[in-house]
Amino acid sequence: MQRIFDIVISGLAIVFLSPLFLTVIFLLRFTGEGEVFFRGERIGKKRKKFQILKFVTMLKDSPNIGTGTLTIGDDPRILPVGKYLRTWKINELPQLLNVFMGHMSIVGPRPQSIRNFSAFTSDVQNFISMERPGLTGVGSLFFRNEEDLLAGAEDPDQLYDNMIMPYKGELELWYIENQSIILYIKLIWLTLLMVVFSKNIDLFLSIPNLPKPKLDLIDHLSKLKNRE
Repeated sequence: MQRIFDIVISGLAIVFLSPLFLTVIFLLRFTGEGEVFFRGERIGKKRKKFQILKFVTMLKDSPNIGTGTLTIGDDPRILPVGKYLRTWKINELPQLLNVFMGHMSIVGPRPQSIRNFSAFTSDVQNFISMERPGLTGVGSLFFRNEEDLLAGAEDPDQLYDNMIMPYKGELELWYIENQSIILYIKLIWLTLLMVVFSKNIDLFLSIPNLPKPKLDLIDHLSKLKNRE
C-alpha cells in the first residue's frame, strides 16, 4: 500500500513542481560551477547502493575540503544559490525521482552515505536496511537544523558520531516499529508545515510516544538555543 502512495504522490509532485525544477536548473546552470545535479552513493533497502539525486548546493570537491561529508551551518563550501535551496529544502526535491523509481519512499529512515551508515550500531544498520530510505521521516524532521547544531560544536565529528547518530538510530527504529499509513500521512503533513510555512513543530507534542533524547544531547541543544 505505501509503495502505491509513493508512486502517486511522487508522480504528481514531479508534474506539479516541474516549473520550479526548470527554474532551478536554469539558475544552477549559469551560476556557481555550472553543475545542476549532485549524485551521491547511498545505502538503500537490503544494503543495495543507489545514486541519490539532489540539486547542487556546494563546491564540486566539497568531500575533500573542510569537514568532508559533514555540512555545518554557514559552511564556506556552500554556493550562493545553494544557500537558498538548502534553507527551503528545494535541493532535496530531485529525490522525488528516486522515490518514483523505487530507490526511496516518501517517508522512511534518512538515506545514509557509507560513512554515516557505519556510524550506526550493527543492530540499527540491520533494521534500517530492511526499509526503503525516505525523503522525509522522524529522524530528518527532528534534526532538520543539524547543520546549525554541528556548527556550534568544537568537534563536529565527535558530536555527530557519539550523540546525534545514536539518537537518530533510536528514532529510525521507532518509525520502523510503528509505521502505518496514518503515521506516513502525518509525517508528510508535518514536513509541509515545517518547510513550506516555516513552522517550528514540536515533534513530541505531535507524536507523543517518540523516544526521548539523552541528557547530553538535550544539554547541547539547550546551549545552542541559548546562543541564538
